[in-house]
Amino acid sequence: MKFIFRENLKYLSTIVILIIVIFISGRGADNPLKGFLLRMESPFLKTFRIFSGGTEGFFHFLGSIGELKSENEKLLQENGELLAKNALLGDTETENKLLRQEIGLLPRKNYDLEASFVIAQDPQSLGNYLIIDKGEKNGLKTGMPVIISNGILTGKITDVYPTSAKVVLISDKNSAVNAEIEDSGARGIVRGAYGLGLVMDMISQSEVVKEGDTVITSGLGGDMPRGLYVGKIKEAGQSADKLFQQASLISPVDFSSLRVVFAVKGF
Repeated sequence: MKFIFRENLKYLSTIVILIIVIFISGRGADNPLKGFLLRMESPFLKTFRIFSGGTEGFFHFLGSIGELKSENEKLLQENGELLAKNALLGDTETENKLLRQEIGLLPRKNYDLEASFVIAQDPQSLGNYLIIDKGEKNGLKTGMPVIISNGILTGKITDVYPTSAKVVLISDKNSAVNAEIEDSGARGIVRGAYGLGLVMDMISQSEVVKEGDTVITSGLGGDMPRGLYVGKIKEAGQSADKLFQQASLISPVDFSSLRVVFAVKGF
C-alpha cells in the first residue's frame, strides 16, 4: 500500500507541475506550447486513472487483462475447431465423390461388394499392404479378394479385425494369384516383384505369350472369381531355370495412391 501511495504521489506531482506550466505558458487552447504539454501529459493521466483506485483498482486492471487473454484463447480455439470441421467436410465430400465414381464403374451385378476407405498403408512405401476401415462387423473374412473400379484386382484380405482389415497387395513379393492370358488361355502364377511391379511365372513353354496380352484371374482354387483384370504383358522371356516362360506385367493401379477399394464378399 505504501509503495502504491508513493507511486501515485509521484504521478500526481508530475501532473500538477505540467498543469501549472500550461497555465503559465499562455492563454488560449491554440498556444503551441500548451497543446504540446497537453499531449505529453495524456499518458500520465491515463496511468494515474488506473492506479488511483489503490489496490482494488490495480487488481481490477490485472483481472481485465486476464479476461481479455482468456477470451482471446477461447476465440482461437473456436477458430481452430471451425477450420478442422471445414477441412473434414471438404475431405468427406471428396471421398463421397470418389466413391460414387468408383461405384459407377464396378461390375456390381456379378459380386457382393463392401466399399471401404484406405486408412493406412505400408509405412515402408513398398506397396505391400493396406489397412481398410471395414472388418468382421461388415462380414469381411480372410482370403477375400479386393478390387477397384472395372473389376481390377488389387489384393487379398489376410487379417481381419472387428472394424478394420489388412489387405496384402498383389504387388507384394509373397502374393500369388492364379491367372491366365485372356487371348490364349495360357495359365500361370502372378507374383509381386518386391513392390516394383508384377511378374507372371510358370507359363508353359508351349504357350504363345505376346506383348500387350491381357492377364485376368483364372478362378482356379476357388478363392477368387474368374475374370478380374490383373494387367497387360509388357515383356516375355524365360524363367531362371529355363523350364517355364515368364512375363513382366503392367498394372493400371497406382498402389501408393489408393483411397477407395471394394472387398468381394460373394461371387
